[in-house]
Amino acid sequence: MTIAAGTDDNRQRAWIWLIACLGVVAIQILTQHLMGRLWICECGYVKLWEGVVNSSGNSQHISDWYTPSHIIHGFLFYGLGFLLLRGKPLSARLLLATVIESAWEIAENTPMVINRYRSATISLDYFGDSILNSTMDTLAMAAGFLIASRLPVAVTITIAIILEVFTGWLIRDNLTLNVLMLVWPLDAVKAWQAGL
Repeated sequence: MTIAAGTDDNRQRAWIWLIACLGVVAIQILTQHLMGRLWICECGYVKLWEGVVNSSGNSQHISDWYTPSHIIHGFLFYGLGFLLLRGKPLSARLLLATVIESAWEIAENTPMVINRYRSATISLDYFGDSILNSTMDTLAMAAGFLIASRLPVAVTITIAIILEVFTGWLIRDNLTLNVLMLVWPLDAVKAWQAGL
């Protein structure tokens, strides 16, 4: 086999993994549709950015203040894939990340998790994501994954810390607080978040 033939085989395998990633996202979309999720915001239009956290438009449009959390998911899943699938191609690790993120996006939009958000956090008006927003969250994770694959670990960690501190300061919520409040809600954190 020549070097060129080996390169062509690698490209073909990468495309197969990437098509599998798209298949996972398609399953995510179909599942959410079958769950009765709305395609877009109930308002009837699509915004590139929804900047109001405590609004009916949050988690309904293309991006919002929780998009950085999904980028950080990508950073974390890149690290997980590096540890678990070290000898596998990047595209195979991206498939693992996409499966995890899509599974979360489906679980996050079940009545059980939606009700948990509403009872344990300040998100009293949270009714789940639109299919558009959920799909874009998965794409934001993929972007974070690809960014992490190109940057040194220290730079990736620095970006994650900056995103966490910035969103924590600005909206009093971020990935860390979101996980904390879902798993182990603290009244002090809930009161601080409500003070915005």
